[in-house]
Amino acid sequence: MDPTYTDSSAAYRQTIRDFLAANLPAGWSGMGSLSPDERAEFIARWRPLLAENNLLAVAWPAEYGGAGLSLLERTVVSEEFAKAGVPNGNDNDIFSIGMLGHTLIEWGTPEQQQHYLPRILDGSDVWCQGYSEPNSGSDLASLATKAELDGDEWIINGQKIWTSQGHNANWIFVLCRTDPDVRKQAGISFLLCPLDQPGVEVRPIVNASRHHDFNEVFFTDARTAKENVVGGVNNGWAVANTLLAYERGDDATLTGIRHGEELSRLIELARSNGKLSDPNIRQRLAWCHSKVQIMRFLGLRMVTNALGGYTQGPESSLNKLLWSEYHQKLTELALDILGADALAPSGRDAASGVGIDDVGAPPSSLAWVTNFMGARPGTIYSGSSEIQRNIVGERVLGLPREPRADTGAWNETVRS
Repeated sequence: MDPTYTDSSAAYRQTIRDFLAANLPAGWSGMGSLSPDERAEFIARWRPLLAENNLLAVAWPAEYGGAGLSLLERTVVSEEFAKAGVPNGNDNDIFSIGMLGHTLIEWGTPEQQQHYLPRILDGSDVWCQGYSEPNSGSDLASLATKAELDGDEWIINGQKIWTSQGHNANWIFVLCRTDPDVRKQAGISFLLCPLDQPGVEVRPIVNASRHHDFNEVFFTDARTAKENVVGGVNNGWAVANTLLAYERGDDATLTGIRHGEELSRLIELARSNGKLSDPNIRQRLAWCHSKVQIMRFLGLRMVTNALGGYTQGPESSLNKLLWSEYHQKLTELALDILGADALAPSGRDAASGVGIDDVGAPPSSLAWVTNFMGARPGTIYSGSSEIQRNIVGERVLGLPREPRADTGAWNETVRS
């Protein structure tokens, strides 16, 4: 690992800081200080501004609308935006740009790249992810949503669940079974499908903290064009794992920065509640600090390894495993610091029911309780901790693979 940033990236960092200084209002303290309506209004203005200044997809090739810079410059943008408490785009851009866009650059045909990538950046196509199913979560390869070719179109039938921001999307990248007579991983295809059509229904899921972040998506004879297969028919498992690596490890330095900012807010909460003198609390805060530093160095190592191109390896599972389990312990600590206030939380709610609150969030008990509930599924979504440990053991450390009980054809496994 070489955590030293180049002279050119240092100059680019100053360019980003100048951009933020010129375009953020005086007294800006972060997205966490905004009400939900103010947040929506800010993002509606902010995203077009990023597009105008080539800051939505810094490392995409210029022919697709990107800035044509390196992954190091993209990391610089993410770091400076995280410190300032501003988003890299809208709530769906993590799927549109961070997941699908990078995957299309790696796996898409020239026609797919030329059509979809510019439409992602100009906002014409807004994407969500169709992976998990009611009976196929951690064992994603057992998915049952099927797609059958009918002339020049695929006909899709089935159900997806936990579709983040699906209510704001008009397209979905969806894993479908296109051959039930082969081993389950071998019969999957990665399809691009419009949501705004007959035969697609998006139903909201309201979580325990009363946030609508997730959805169910039902396909009943939904259709998409024959050429909307990424990576080839029945090769979707390889494409899906490429995308999952981006989901788990992309912009890895951002993880340490955001968790570090959250930890600073928790330390201030402990100070204001008179808990910093408690040796048990201090020891747990020190443990959190050590984990944030590990996240920071993991991020720097991933940046170093990724400078040659977009490919993310299985090491991304280390990052996902670390932050998801850490965040559960940190939010448990937050509730212990709040004490009785956590039983009847009040104040401003968190911006999202999942993940870390925004920079500038007030230290309300309601926000911390929402963060606690939102951290619970972190060890399940994007691949459970058990799955991440298998990936690390088998693909990073080279340990023997676990015996597979379902190595036959998918339809034989289902019948058994």
